Amino acid sequence: MKKSLIKLISTLFPNLVVSYAYNMLTNPQIRKLRPNEIGVLDKSEKDTMKFHDFDIRLYTWKGGEDKVLLVHGWEGQAGNFSDLIEELIAHNYTVYAFDAPSHGFSSKGKTSFFQFAELVGILIRKYEVKKLVSHSFGGVAVTYALYTNPDLAIDKYVLLTVPDKFTERMDDVFKMYGITQGVKNKLIARLEDETGLDIRNTNVSEFVKSIKVGKALIIHDKDDTVIPIYRSKNVQSNWKNAELVEVSGTGHFRILRTKPVIGMVVEFFKNN
Repeated sequence: MKKSLIKLISTLFPNLVVSYAYNMLTNPQIRKLRPNEIGVLDKSEKDTMKFHDFDIRLYTWKGGEDKVLLVHGWEGQAGNFSDLIEELIAHNYTVYAFDAPSHGFSSKGKTSFFQFAELVGILIRKYEVKKLVSHSFGGVAVTYALYTNPDLAIDKYVLLTVPDKFTERMDDVFKMYGITQGVKNKLIARLEDETGLDIRNTNVSEFVKSIKVGKALIIHDKDDTVIPIYRSKNVQSNWKNAELVEVSGTGHFRILRTKPVIGMVVEFFKNN
């Protein structure tokens, strides 16, 4: 549907577009994996876990006693971490990953950020991990999971890009499709009615002020066109235990496959 047409419909029939936008936010699109990503998944021990109405695909690559949980982004999946997984295995880590509800090889259905975050909290407990890596929106899920489970404590956490405000993500999508501010307000009201939460204050820069993380490292490409780097900067400025490293030439997705970045992640975990 053309952007100009959606903008017109947003003005004439806002409730119709609210339903359209709601479906976009709750039904993630599945991106095809590369052959090497599938190959790395094939080397894992696979399991399935029931979570709400979903069958969640779990992956384990067994190594030493040091454990890492990987948390992909919205519309991502565990296979996106394939290059990092191979490097962590080479350094004798046991690596855990999963496909979030309606992502990857998990079963499909309407889902939400809040279900994603709830699952992250459950898996941190299940695997008893003290090290985490997230990509993009996965950082929102992790920080919210830690914020809502204050007994959980993490030693080291790497965020490969991170958004800040939930409403900024909505703005990005709405701008792309030409959806109006009035529709945005109606959608926020619908989400708040369903969740009982203040969506406008669902911000990573607030969550990080109280979560228990010993050391955090945020790595963000200064020219990222999906999540502008100022959002990571705002998160870091509110997080006393976090360092921000700016990189270039990786974009938003290739950062997961960039050798120097992967080297930084492993070095961060190895150093005291």
